[in-house]
Amino acid sequence: MLFEFTRRSGAPTVFNDGVTFHVDQISRFGAGEGPTDVSHLIDRSYGYHSSRELRWHLAERFGVAPNAVALREAH
Repeated sequence: MLFEFTRRSGAPTVFNDGVTFHVDQISRFGAGEGPTDVSHLIDRSYGYHSSRELRWHLAERFGVAPNAVALREAH
């Protein structure tokens, strides 16, 4: 599964002073299909610490192994 996302900057967290980001929009690309907006399936107010964390969240949401999820950031 391929996902493409755009991010919004977040704020430093109180837990580790790391910077987080929020997903502004995320689309899923299927085999031979155009993008499908799946932004409504995640909590866009959640502050992700890394794209890896987002990939694991998507894997859990779609019931697949994390290595079955490919993620790229739109620029």
